[in-house]
Amino acid sequence: MADLPLLPCVEIETAPAPTASVIWLHGLGADGHDFAPAVPALTLPDALAVRFVFPHAPMIPVTCNNGYVMRAWYDIAYFDRIERHADEQGVRNAVALIRQLIARENDRGVPCSRIVLAGFSQGGAIAYTAGLLHPERLAGIVALSTYLPVPALLEERTSANATTPVLAAHGSMDPVVPIQLGEQAQQRVAGFGNPVQWHRYPMQHSVCPPELLLIGRFLADVLG
Repeated sequence: MADLPLLPCVEIETAPAPTASVIWLHGLGADGHDFAPAVPALTLPDALAVRFVFPHAPMIPVTCNNGYVMRAWYDIAYFDRIERHADEQGVRNAVALIRQLIARENDRGVPCSRIVLAGFSQGGAIAYTAGLLHPERLAGIVALSTYLPVPALLEERTSANATTPVLAAHGSMDPVVPIQLGEQAQQRVAGFGNPVQWHRYPMQHSVCPPELLLIGRFLADVLG
């Protein structure tokens, strides 16, 4: 982890001297600017001072996209029906990068108990994995239109986040990450004992205004 460079990030603070942080991970081929415009739509309470951290994933070749170099949290070798064959070492590297960002928030005065990991699609896959494997309790996990990239890795999950609340949401018409994968992920995480809120929306591979309001309420609840 010490050999990995700190990821560049877009940051938005909802008020001076933030007392909580949300590290929000973009999807395959996007970047940290992707969800920054969503912050006002969350309608967080004025009294809740949050630092939103939107990191840019590394540029890597993605095998299932003909080796095209793009921002990605890990490589996907191929699709087998709906299953994604993710590179396990790449997922581990991404988890290490997110731990660096968590540690930086700790250094800036925000404890793990005031940090939420959020992500969309590939970013949500890392939010799930990094959150459940983190050695200190986090405030919550938000997993949007996503799946578990390497389910076997969750055998290494820690007791610290055994009851961390999770918000999972998915589009019922998603052609990129079929909703079956989202359902499987939230059912497995709920089976670990985590309280999971599961929501479906009539949309494709995206987010919608009611979903953003729901995320805002979740953040206000776990960080308030």
